[in-house]
Amino acid sequence: MEKHRIPASELIINSDGSIYHLHLKPEDLASLVFTVGDPDRVEQVSRYFDKIDVKIHKREFITHTGWLNGKRLTVMSTGMGTDNIEILMTELDALVNVDLHTREEKDEKTSLQIIRLGTSGSMQADIPVGTLLASEIGVGLDTLMQFYPELPESQYIGAAIQKELGLGFQPYQASASSMLLDKVDQRFTKGITLTCPGFYAPQGREVRLRPRFNQMVERIAAINLEGGKRVTNFEMETAGYYGLGKLLGHEMLSLNAIIANRPKKEFDENAAKTVDQLIQTALDLFVS
Repeated sequence: MEKHRIPASELIINSDGSIYHLHLKPEDLASLVFTVGDPDRVEQVSRYFDKIDVKIHKREFITHTGWLNGKRLTVMSTGMGTDNIEILMTELDALVNVDLHTREEKDEKTSLQIIRLGTSGSMQADIPVGTLLASEIGVGLDTLMQFYPELPESQYIGAAIQKELGLGFQPYQASASSMLLDKVDQRFTKGITLTCPGFYAPQGREVRLRPRFNQMVERIAAINLEGGKRVTNFEMETAGYYGLGKLLGHEMLSLNAIIANRPKKEFDENAAKTVDQLIQTALDLFVS
């Protein structure tokens, strides 16, 4: 049976053989990938590498691949939002699971380990700034997964949020890789992360425009979930990572530096130090 060949319009390959947005070739990518939103944060991670072999910059996507403690790893920036994560995840997957020369899907699949190192705001008063938090579950207020196959797990948190806010759609949810989450130690709090499709009104902030949903943060934070669980923090990418990772067969984990506490209206005065602590702790756990 002839294999399906992915058309050039569906998977764009640059003239140098690299994939369209990321500008990477398969050999530029390690199987362990750390991602950061801010392009300036790539060097904050790679400065801890023993050696850097690859440095590539295209749009907001900056990639450094090198070695630490005898292990090859990649760090790359993504920009903000699940729209960027969709590009990132699709193209990372194609780099390892599609033959870019024949444009055919490979028979033997590769599962990447992708770990987000990001900043986040706490939705709970008792999770202070300076906390490191591992996302057990990501819940998406964005509509990205409306365009993909149904996720193979319970959607009870999304249903509870939809009911509380009266949304016209049900937020989606997906879980972290249990294999990666099991490596997280007592330095991390574990929680449920809300992924928002924006920074201001979608996270309950008011500047000149009043958010449509009154006291959104407080209302979601107060939802009592199964087993006494609660939504702990929010940001802009985790659920997209987890949803696409689940469907594509990659091991995903989102690690968060809590630099704001919304109930207490506090911001971390030592945010840069907290982010660096997150970076060093993650490298210690997953590379050492």
